[in-house]
Amino acid sequence: MPARKSTIKRKSDVIVADDKEDSKKIKVSHRSHGKEAGQVLALGQGDVGQLGLGENIIERKKPALVPLPEQIVQVIAGGMHTVCLSETGQIYTFGCNDEGALGRDTSEEGSETVPGKVPLEEKVVQVSAGDSHTAALTEEGSAYIWGSFRDNSSVIGLLEPMKSSTVPIKVPINVPVVKISSGNDHLVLVTLDGDLYSFGCAEQGQLGRVPEHFSNRGGRKGLERLLTPQMVKLKGKVHFIDAFCGAYFTFAVSKEGYVYGFGLSNYHQLGTKHTRMCFVPVKLTSFRNSTTSWVGFSGGQHHTICLDAEGQVYSLGRAEYGRLGLGEEAEEKSEPTSVMGMEPASGVTCGASVSYAVTREGSVYAWGMGTNLQLGTGEEDDEWSPKKMTGKQLENRTVLMASSGGQHTVLLVKDKQES
Repeated sequence: MPARKSTIKRKSDVIVADDKEDSKKIKVSHRSHGKEAGQVLALGQGDVGQLGLGENIIERKKPALVPLPEQIVQVIAGGMHTVCLSETGQIYTFGCNDEGALGRDTSEEGSETVPGKVPLEEKVVQVSAGDSHTAALTEEGSAYIWGSFRDNSSVIGLLEPMKSSTVPIKVPINVPVVKISSGNDHLVLVTLDGDLYSFGCAEQGQLGRVPEHFSNRGGRKGLERLLTPQMVKLKGKVHFIDAFCGAYFTFAVSKEGYVYGFGLSNYHQLGTKHTRMCFVPVKLTSFRNSTTSWVGFSGGQHHTICLDAEGQVYSLGRAEYGRLGLGEEAEEKSEPTSVMGMEPASGVTCGASVSYAVTREGSVYAWGMGTNLQLGTGEEDDEWSPKKMTGKQLENRTVLMASSGGQHTVLLVKDKQES
């Protein structure tokens, strides 16, 4: 069958400009959310400061305003920390810093519970975060990372075996990067040339380049095999334009519009017919539909939420606690299944067992596990179908994006323009 023309929207613009020496210089402009600036709201559980509201506020049933010194263009929830990217390219972090995920000094008591600036000189255009690490992409196409990766046993290191980093360190890739994406304990990078690099934990196949017999700490080759960023290789040349991570799995999208997946699929969250781990990229036939143009993916612990160009939201994977949004009778799904009851969406995101859709008109819907108060209903009940989030801080505001971690959720909002 001839390849369908790509309908995946690239999340980054790349501008090649001449400098004074007449050599080519890269400028990456990340536009995943239109670069609209706004304010940050937080809700859920925040016992290690991930709400950014200070030492005394460890829970919010409804969205609360996070005090930040600048307007923000991207906000990302890690497992137990939060990362904010300002419109001037600065990074602010708050939350758990046990393994350096905040990228800054938090020796002053309580300083981890309020936003603080990460010392990174270059202008940042995109951030991502996992359980214990944070990554940043600069406008020059360089990637930085700090914190640590873990496996099922303990810390494995970051770029060197057993070595964490409390400050940003440059990822050693000698080609410009245009997109980064974090799983719980791995990082995937898309380069200007259309290649895919990965590093971190490989236990579930999420790196797409480490055979199963080397997946436990690199086997006899050691952790260097996992922690040195290397290219994900396929038979025949594939030009990738985007990548998205779930907790333990990865999606990558080719220029031709094909969706590839690798990693954990024990509940069919990759869209595979089987439930085996995929240690190499698999072309996912469940995403090949001539009438569907995929524009976004987000993965939780055991489920995936995806979005098409028409604004329709789909879900697949594990059904418990309502995370698929398909009603109380829903069962595990191995193919993308339409989630109903919302206006057309502009973005989707997942926490571990929760899901969100931001609509084109600026509302946010939530569903899934209610235990950590992440859904914004004010209750701990699970929601099996999408429910529009409400709250005083959402009144007269448009939601631009959402992100969810292990126990908390953050929103980027802007004030509605008065008519």
